Amino acid sequence: MTADGGPELVQLLTPEGERVHHPEYDVDLSDEQLRGLYRDLVLVRRVDSEATALQRQGELGLWAQCIGQEAAQVGSGRALLPGDYAFPTYREHGVAWARGVQPEQLLGLFRGVTNGGWDPHEHNMALYTIVIGDQTLHAVGYAMGVQRDGTDDAVICYFGDGASSQGDVNEAFVFSAVYNAPVVFFCQNNQWAISEPLERQTRIPLYRRADGFGFPGVRVDGNDVLAVLAVTSAALTAAREGQGPTLIEAFTYRMGAHTTSDDPTRYRVAAELEAWKLKDPIERLKVYLARNGWADRDWFASVEDEAEAMAVHLRDACRAMPDPAPTSMFDHVYREPHPLIDTERAEFTAYHASFAGGGH
Repeated sequence: MTADGGPELVQLLTPEGERVHHPEYDVDLSDEQLRGLYRDLVLVRRVDSEATALQRQGELGLWAQCIGQEAAQVGSGRALLPGDYAFPTYREHGVAWARGVQPEQLLGLFRGVTNGGWDPHEHNMALYTIVIGDQTLHAVGYAMGVQRDGTDDAVICYFGDGASSQGDVNEAFVFSAVYNAPVVFFCQNNQWAISEPLERQTRIPLYRRADGFGFPGVRVDGNDVLAVLAVTSAALTAAREGQGPTLIEAFTYRMGAHTTSDDPTRYRVAAELEAWKLKDPIERLKVYLARNGWADRDWFASVEDEAEAMAVHLRDACRAMPDPAPTSMFDHVYREPHPLIDTERAEFTAYHASFAGGGH
């Protein structure tokens, strides 16, 4: 335990915005780079809040919020090199931002007009994965391929504390350890797997699970963008150097709902949320920048203005998304033509045409 009674973790920026140093992990960033990280955090949160509003107004079928987890996502996303590949769950909006995915591309899946939203190979980031924990096996398989190709790229895989109980995740740990795959497992421990608290997932800190599989684990303050950047950079470097996998537990908090179909007030108390608001990732970096004279009121206001302009664009882009052709769902089931798919497409086309002008 730390002096304040919290869990032991790597921290470089306290909730009060004080810079501290760690014997194993550190970063040396310019004031321009620090301002860039702050801008990332603010814009990602604004994307999240606007998408939540769009869902409430019927423009999206669902939205998975990331409020409170921006530092974990931006810090790890900015640690990636261009050749690295990321495998997300369905709420890594900050990672997508860091990989150059446009905010409106995140909305297509949740609006129901696309099965993905972006070209994975353009951004070296796989599409969102709804099946819990499934992407960990995909990531390890890709990392084993990278290893055999002889490149010096690394792979990062995101999942939550609830997913850590899935068989797929543990199987991915086994394969990665045995084959020394260049993969970083990034667990965002936001304390809740929908309505199930962390104590229903494990009897030990999640990062210590790595010990049983034979590779290192580390817990980082997931609300500290500097610490996340430092720890993730070190883990990715180790992977590139042939040292195998690392498990990072980003200790953070889901300040919003699991998704917009969830009501967290039914299973957690307001005092818990209020306590975590004092550890807000954006506010601590803002204090640090202001205290050191690296950003003033006008600059912070300009970032807010940029965020609002982006939100307007996002709303317009969402509403302008064209509906796909009904038969497009058959187009990419298989790479090559398939007789069963051809039959199903023809049957669907005939069924759909039967409604034309029929008064239905």
